[in-house]
Amino acid sequence: MLKVLAVLIVCLAGVVHPVQAQQRQTGGFFSTAYLAALCESDAKGREVVKNGHTACQSYISAVVDYQKLMQSMNVAPVIDFCVPNTVPMKKLQNIVWSYLRKNTQHAQFVAAPAVTLALYEAYPCPKKTNTKKRR
Repeated sequence: MLKVLAVLIVCLAGVVHPVQAQQRQTGGFFSTAYLAALCESDAKGREVVKNGHTACQSYISAVVDYQKLMQSMNVAPVIDFCVPNTVPMKKLQNIVWSYLRKNTQHAQFVAAPAVTLALYEAYPCPKKTNTKKRR
């Protein structure tokens, strides 16, 4: 009888909790609202979601890594940012969170484009000058 009750409790818990999680995060992608929640810090600089900085910084790092990969293959995206290798991840987190907080129109969409825009705003690539000589 106790085993049946335990199984029933686990099943009910599985029904209730995933509904909340699905409202915030679904289908293998981070919404911008979800990423903003993970990246958020309070007035004293402490993270609001326990260990949220880990997921937040990992996501940002993946966007930066992908951008650098595209640049190394000479396939620069339309929105091309250039984050110096010396910038700490905490600073990038603050830049992205600040941008997401101010630009809530991205909230329900995939977070990667909003991260790209935030990093582009802070670290646009220098304009390339045409070095070819005319004949």
